[in-house]
Amino acid sequence: MYMSNTQPFEIFLVTVPGLEQVLCAEAVERGFSGAVAVPGGVTVLGGWPDVWRANLELRGATRVLARIGGFMAFHLAQLDKRCRKFPFGELLRTDVSLRVQVTTKASKIYHARAAAQRVETALTETHGLTLDPDAELVLKVRIDDNQVLFSLDTSGESLHKRGHKEAVGKAPMRETLAALMLRQAGYSGNEPVVDPMCGSGTFVIEAAEIAAGLQSGRSRSFAFQQLANYDADAFAGMKNTPPRTSAAHFYGSDRDAGAIRMASANAARAGVDHLTHFANHAAGELTPPEGPAGLIIVNPPYGARIGNKKLLYPLYGTLGQTLLTRFKGWRVALVTSEPSLAKATALPWKPQGPAIAHGGMKVWLWQTPPLR
Repeated sequence: MYMSNTQPFEIFLVTVPGLEQVLCAEAVERGFSGAVAVPGGVTVLGGWPDVWRANLELRGATRVLARIGGFMAFHLAQLDKRCRKFPFGELLRTDVSLRVQVTTKASKIYHARAAAQRVETALTETHGLTLDPDAELVLKVRIDDNQVLFSLDTSGESLHKRGHKEAVGKAPMRETLAALMLRQAGYSGNEPVVDPMCGSGTFVIEAAEIAAGLQSGRSRSFAFQQLANYDADAFAGMKNTPPRTSAAHFYGSDRDAGAIRMASANAARAGVDHLTHFANHAAGELTPPEGPAGLIIVNPPYGARIGNKKLLYPLYGTLGQTLLTRFKGWRVALVTSEPSLAKATALPWKPQGPAIAHGGMKVWLWQTPPLR
């Protein structure tokens, strides 16, 4: 059981399947120790301040799980007995309700619901804790090969909810996914970014926040603030990082005037409206901004929600032609579920990368070298 704010333990950073290596690179860059990419996320080692900082700073993590300990259990009675002895009270407060989620695999305890009932009974009867099916604080119990592991979801709401976006379009790109795709496309915060189909502005705003050095979680609260060992002063000290000045600017356009209004409002709430520029026009009318070349990143419609993919080929063809003729020296990154649509652009794509889980389907981030 890891109560002290200094003793290191395992922290699991959940991310989008297909982008584990990209989040691992971010964790290493942000100074987290022992980062290893595993299916579904990244494990790092740290103390509770590292848990707080991971929630506050990691742009690509969906949520942060603190692995607080566990034991072996071969039957329900043993699970019950050992839960009653486990020092939950050192972390969990009796005045904060929580909920329990159990998964079980390759174990003698194979019935997850029965296991959850035993854990919940121990928490309420022995530890005096309050349960609520809608509680923000979640105790995750994984029983794998008879090994019981307790993890606390320290994030609460998914970390893609930065606290700035009131308005979203029809098929929103999550901020966490946008941040990882920007990183995968080689963006480091020092070059202009253009999104010719920007929707509610996620890529543009995320790129501007990275350039300004803003913490992704600066405007929201987290579940770890409800734990017994939370140090409000120490966390406040982590949050006081002044923004950097950025020479680069970030450009979004969309043929939907409502989307441009949304994107502008979202950028203002995020405090990056001085770095972002949004315009209402079709992708075919796109022209490069003044200054150096940078990255074009775009998430066009791919037919999964629209229905008729045939109608999209001319759109992709026009986009490709516009970029090839006007954007010499720029790199292109394009998200699509359909390789044939990517190829319809006639852009000089690098080999297809790994599949990424997005909205219940597989997508790929297609990338070019600088256009010639």
